[in-house]
Parts: sequence; C-alpha cells; structure tokens
Amino acid sequence: MEPFEKILSKYEFVKRTDKPKTAFEDVEKIINFKLPDDYKAFALNYLEFEDFIGAENVRLWDFDEIIEINNDYQIFKYLPKTLGIGGNGGGEYIAIEDLGDNNLRIVLSPFIIEKETHIEIGSSFTDFLQRLENGKEWFD
Repeated sequence: MEPFEKILSKYEFVKRTDKPKTAFEDVEKIINFKLPDDYKAFALNYLEFEDFIGAENVRLWDFDEIIEINNDYQIFKYLPKTLGIGGNGGGEYIAIEDLGDNNLRIVLSPFIIEKETHIEIGSSFTDFLQRLENGKEWFD
C-alpha cells in the first residue's frame, strides 16, 4: 500500500472501477516531464475528490479531465512546466511543477497563472497529502 493510501482511505476517496481513458504518456508529452509515481498511482486508482483534508478544502481533478481543465485555465499555454491537478475552492489551483533535473514540487497558486505566485505545499504528492493530514495550512 502506498503511504498516501491511508490518507485517501481515511477521507473516503472513491476508487476507480475502470482505468482512466487519458494516458499518462499523452499528458507527459504536453508537459515535457514525467509524472511522479505517487500521483500516477492516485490517478490510476481514484476518481476526483472534493472535501477537507485537515483544515483545508481540497479538490483533486479526475485524470480524464486533466488536459481539458489545464487547457481551459491556459496553464499549458503560460506555464509549460506545470500541470494543474486540482484546486482549493478559494481561487487557487494545486499543481505539479517541474523544477528541472527530475525535481518536482506541489504548488498552490492563484488562477492568474504566473509562476512567481507559486507557493510550495509539498515536495511530492504524498508529502502534500501528509502535510494537510498533519494540520499544515495553505499559507503557514
């Protein structure tokens, strides 16, 4: 069991009954970096989610909608090394950002789509969920 799966189980994330129609490779061609394994495990096994984790509202988008949503918000256009994966219901989106040299981080950023506004909220998808579970707030 992946470390983040305990958190997903606690918050009753809904498991997929079938594989996503969107291929990881299709998304990776657009963003030009490899998706992290823990996020791939989430996307492969769970549907979208919206609820509180710890004190913060979290909405994780269904992987089958990820390309469309990123196009709609123009994330691909303005932030080619960023993949939006959700939001917080308060005007910010949650994203995976490629820092180069196989370094990724999870960020929270306003929907004005500028890299300078990114705030790191995890060093990995698992770390992001664990921070929330441990009571870390978005702007601590």
